[in-house]
Amino acid sequence: MIVLAVDVEKQLGAFKLGVRFEAAGGATALFGPSGSGKTSLVNMIAGLLKPDRGSIALDDTVLFDAARGINVPPHQRRIGYVFQDGRLFPHLSVRQNLDYGRRMSGRPQDAKDLERIVALLDIGHLLGRRPRMLSGGERQRVAVGRALLMGPRLLLLDEPLASLDAAHKREILPYLVRLRDDAGIPIVYVSHMPAEVRRIATTVVRLDAGHVAAAGGLELLTDADADLLA
Repeated sequence: MIVLAVDVEKQLGAFKLGVRFEAAGGATALFGPSGSGKTSLVNMIAGLLKPDRGSIALDDTVLFDAARGINVPPHQRRIGYVFQDGRLFPHLSVRQNLDYGRRMSGRPQDAKDLERIVALLDIGHLLGRRPRMLSGGERQRVAVGRALLMGPRLLLLDEPLASLDAAHKREILPYLVRLRDDAGIPIVYVSHMPAEVRRIATTVVRLDAGHVAAAGGLELLTDADADLLA
């Protein structure tokens, strides 16, 4: 069953992005070198960047259709977005940061939902802390939790491990695998690191110079990909 269907074009200065792909459940990796258009693409899916042409559909909802004049605002798309740096509010506690996602999506308080997500990400012992008291991996887990409490139909993870050192990457990777397997929400995972993609992705969409070079399973990752650099 197709969950996400993307067919968009966007001119960004001298760079032209033209991408068409479909994703089912599980985790779909947008994989390719820096400058291939990965972040611009997820920004279009999220509604933060408007395509010049094309369409984006999530489940049975059309989020964008240039020909029909449809462009659903970001806050109405029910898409959770986790950025590279987490973007937690420094003046709020972890509990308050988590609740921000729920409040901004207009969802009622649900103690069981909060408990489930806190347990999934193992952040119960962090609820009273401020972001400055967290490690990089802990901040990203809280950012994922905040996105999940929005009740999203789709989760976008834009290079969530890019700012972490090797130790913190090893810390958070098992939680991302658990998220893929247990949360029941399709994921679009942006990365240029083949080791991450092999651990997390169920489907790979290879981007090169703004276009889809190939789409399929993990067999698309080759030994040469070990040399891909940011």
